[in-house]
Amino acid sequence: MYAILDIETTGGKFNEEGITEIAIYKFDGHTIVDQFISLVNPEKPIQEFVVKLTGINNKMLKNAPKFYEVAKRIIEITTDCILVAHNTSFDYRILSTEFDRLGYDFNRNTLCTVELSQQLILNQSSYSLGKLTKSLGIPMTDRHRASGDALATVQLFKLLLEKDTNKSIIQSFIKYFDRRVEKQKLRTLIDEIPAVQGLFFVHDTNGKVIFIGRGKDIKAELNKLFLKATRRAIKIQERAQSISFDKTGNELFTRLKYAIELDVLSPKFNFKKKAKTNLKEFNNDNFIIIEKGREVEENAIILIENNEVFGYGYTNLNFQENQLDILKSILTPIENKIQAKNIIKNYINRSKVQKIIRL
Repeated sequence: MYAILDIETTGGKFNEEGITEIAIYKFDGHTIVDQFISLVNPEKPIQEFVVKLTGINNKMLKNAPKFYEVAKRIIEITTDCILVAHNTSFDYRILSTEFDRLGYDFNRNTLCTVELSQQLILNQSSYSLGKLTKSLGIPMTDRHRASGDALATVQLFKLLLEKDTNKSIIQSFIKYFDRRVEKQKLRTLIDEIPAVQGLFFVHDTNGKVIFIGRGKDIKAELNKLFLKATRRAIKIQERAQSISFDKTGNELFTRLKYAIELDVLSPKFNFKKKAKTNLKEFNNDNFIIIEKGREVEENAIILIENNEVFGYGYTNLNFQENQLDILKSILTPIENKIQAKNIIKNYINRSKVQKIIRL
């Protein structure tokens, strides 16, 4: 069962809008089985541009019921229904905000006819309700009034149901209020990551890295990220499509590679710290730092030459470390030498490394 709705509001600041009119049509997939249409007194003035758009003014709403007076009816007609609207995120947000003000958790699964139309009705110049229904020959009366827009959305949704011949697209676009689909996707992503020290990379649908995390146990760190409810964390969770990772084997390489990857990739959701420009000199001009590698019998190597960071890498044979020319060919050069130098200097001042070999 579906509850197809449209809401008109006062306009104004985000989450401070008030409802001026609401129309809900209960739809069983074939016919309308119930309906609720009402003006609503928002108890706040309507923005002038909204008055011009909808024709609804403050005088018309003076004797209209307030939201708390229609809230019970809205709950009744939408119970056990999927909410459907053209740009559902707007209508659902407005309803949820109004119920929040009453201290009631209004939770419904939702479908958006904009998203469905983009999948099932291709090559449209616009997916706005007015232009889309016009191009499809769907009649519309009372544009920008709740009842007229909601009825047009009913006809559009009927067409979308017909076009979804495999009965799979509409089902796949349901957004569950408990985010069960997203949570299952995130659990699957977490399962693919080992509990090792290193970095993890969150990729979006285009494969672009949008966030880099790090830790002694990257599986646990990824799990923490996916459990967070901050605005930034939720955006990462919503966009996460795949996860890749790099083992580092030790804390020094974790810090170093994290800084290098942030520089190179500039992920959208990582905080960008201002790089320190103060240059710290090493006590010796030429030496090798040896730390624990990613696997047994592997060493993590950093080469310092002429008091500069040459590069870093991994070796598993002694002669690779003893032959400087061979070692240099194995190591990955570092571009941001000042940043690397500060990270390494700070680390060896505060922590004990496995071995330092002076050259």
